[in-house]
Amino acid sequence: MIHQINRIHELAVLNQMAFKKHTVLRMYQRQITEDDTKEALVQCKIIEEYLDDYPLPSCLVLGYTKMGRPIHAVVAIDEEEPMLWIITVYEPDLSEWEEGFEKRRK
Repeated sequence: MIHQINRIHELAVLNQMAFKKHTVLRMYQRQITEDDTKEALVQCKIIEEYLDDYPLPSCLVLGYTKMGRPIHAVVAIDEEEPMLWIITVYEPDLSEWEEGFEKRRK
């Protein structure tokens, strides 16, 4: 597995995260803070991988805030920096995801 979950956790704990400008705007619109995102990432699990993404392979992770809010984030690891790039962040919806938010509805 290209995306080592422990590395994602480590970079989040170290606050070595970078947010794209568009990501920050969408987080604001969705009322998701950087703290919410960090809380979710430090104990997240990988639920999908996008190995062909450019310029870095990415993955979709599921984590929860301290208040129990589910958070999905698409992230990519840049080991040259090192940095955890946050590509998008949103709260999953049961209309699109099965209970537990780990599998898409068919």
